[in-house]
Amino acid sequence: MSKIKQVTKRDGRVVPFTQERITNAIYRAAVAVGGRDKVTAQQLSDQVVALLEQMYAEVKTPSVEEIQDVVEKVLIENGNAKVAKAYILYRDERNRRRLQGKSTSEHKENVPWAKLWSVLNWAVDHGLHTVEGLNRRIQNGEMQDIVMESETEYAQDIAAVENSILESRGEIKLAIFAGPSSSGKTTTTRKIAIRLAEKGVTFLELNLDNYYFDLELHPKDEFGDYDFETPQALDIEMINRHIKDLLDGKEIQMPYYDFKTGKRSPKTTPTRLAKNEGILIDSLYGLYPALTEGVKTASYKVYIEPLLQMKGNDGEYIRWTDIRLMRRMLRDATSRASDYGQTLTHWHYVRSGELRNIMPHISSADYIVNSGMPYELPVYQPKLAGYFERWCKEYQEDPLRQDAYTRACRINALLQSILPIPDDSLVPGDSVLREFIGGLVLPG
Repeated sequence: MSKIKQVTKRDGRVVPFTQERITNAIYRAAVAVGGRDKVTAQQLSDQVVALLEQMYAEVKTPSVEEIQDVVEKVLIENGNAKVAKAYILYRDERNRRRLQGKSTSEHKENVPWAKLWSVLNWAVDHGLHTVEGLNRRIQNGEMQDIVMESETEYAQDIAAVENSILESRGEIKLAIFAGPSSSGKTTTTRKIAIRLAEKGVTFLELNLDNYYFDLELHPKDEFGDYDFETPQALDIEMINRHIKDLLDGKEIQMPYYDFKTGKRSPKTTPTRLAKNEGILIDSLYGLYPALTEGVKTASYKVYIEPLLQMKGNDGEYIRWTDIRLMRRMLRDATSRASDYGQTLTHWHYVRSGELRNIMPHISSADYIVNSGMPYELPVYQPKLAGYFERWCKEYQEDPLRQDAYTRACRINALLQSILPIPDDSLVPGDSVLREFIGGLVLPG
């Protein structure tokens, strides 16, 4: 057992010291440069702890920064230069975001202003650019109208993507739909694929979930949970090779990942493209450059995000990440047996992965779909408000849950200002919101 019992965080709070976090951090850095040796990560972690005990155990409680300095020293001295570089770059990136207040900020700088202006202009025209305006229309009995107006606007984005692909019929062989967690990728992708198929344009979906590495090879997050929210959890090299082979008319052996066992099955499915068929990818990391590196074919890339342009009563725009957090809570509780609190406490790590691996590549998209619906807030209010109110109290004094506390209080204040709509039957069966609250019905 280590002599180091506590660590001082950057804000001065003192929390328990856990060696596993050091091991996970080293392993994550190794995975980032193609390594997956957990034994070596543990050995390096042991060296870090031994050195920390020499330096600090009898003197003081080490700080996070001091521990990270020792990790860098051990990595470099053991000849792990590439891993050390990955660790240093990640550390520097986190520090810059912290200093600039980026950790919870939006990523509007990555979304074309023309798109944001269009969404805001629509919201103003419909009196839905403020919570006050939304509540006023609800009080006036216009909820059904808001639903219709919101769904119509989303449908126009769907039609725009469909028309763009149809205009290049026969040329586009790779269609990519990307976006952060709970942005509505699945429903949006299916809607567009169905509409294209009705017009004779078909795609083979390459399900990237089948390309996960075995669970034991996954990096973990800082709480020791296996992390599926990073592109390094996927066999990017195999995905890239299979895309190229399919486009070259070759047959691939499609893998199958068994989520119950956490392993890739030895059984594979022979797969090749039919005549005039393209490849469709629906993935968090669809825009991640390494995924399609060297692929030489016409492609069409779509980025999906709830770009809601609505100000709360505090005068600040409602954060898109808060909308997606509520969506994921509802979806995970329904389809993945995760409780709401588990989703909240893990969300900071989801956001970290998004900011690092998704947001920087938004500009490579050919079109951006807004999946945000102003009316989803009144629908979520009766389902979630009580939970956020409780978490705002529960996590206040927990030094390890300050991110969850901050998010909970912010969303609690928002939901308390929204008039609730307990009856979600007004949500259309084919709405993107059904992906999260259940009851989605699409043709085909």
